[in-house]
Amino acid sequence: MDTPPPLPQAQEDDALLQSLRHFHADYFPLHQQRFQDLVAQGQHPTSLFIGCSDSRVVPYLLTGAGPGELFIVRNVGALAPPWEGAHGWHGTSAAIEYAVLVLKVRRIIVCAHSHCGAIRAAYEGVPEQAPALRSWLELAQDALLPVQVCDEALRRTEQRSVALQLQRLLDYPMVRSAVEAGQLSLHGWYYVIEEGEVYVFDARNGSFVAASSIASGQFTATGKTE
Repeated sequence: MDTPPPLPQAQEDDALLQSLRHFHADYFPLHQQRFQDLVAQGQHPTSLFIGCSDSRVVPYLLTGAGPGELFIVRNVGALAPPWEGAHGWHGTSAAIEYAVLVLKVRRIIVCAHSHCGAIRAAYEGVPEQAPALRSWLELAQDALLPVQVCDEALRRTEQRSVALQLQRLLDYPMVRSAVEAGQLSLHGWYYVIEEGEVYVFDARNGSFVAASSIASGQFTATGKTE
């Protein structure tokens, strides 16, 4: 089936406004009490979700979570900057600190995905006009393989990047402390868009296993909350 041509800008803007009106008139009244409780009692999400900015990754669809249940930070490639312990403009680092120290989340999920443009760009380079992007993608360098770029290499690199980010998270003092105290667990996910399957990183053997094939109680994350 051919892809329909994009709507003119004015029509796209009108469609967005219609969505806002739909939320206010139809969705919000059905969940008004929930939103009011979240204001009166504050937010208490149980998970920090670090995901890629890719438009095909929709955290609420993957997790089935509702308002107030996920604290979400998204960036190009679902990358975690290394702990520096200094002042800086790191939105992802700030979100990690806030989630662990203030919100007291019980788990951190790092979710990468198939066909990731960030990983491909880490191999192939970025436009000269994108110095910030070039610098940011240096965070993926340790996951790259010394091979010619192909679909299999990209898939393996996307998964290697998940393990790399989990390792980096443990360098954050507040994360390591909470993990060692049994108050926090780290989860690595690899979402294959075309399959609708999420593969989870099993800390026991360092492999990714399809979530649909894991029996209840048979999964080991990095650190445990129980």
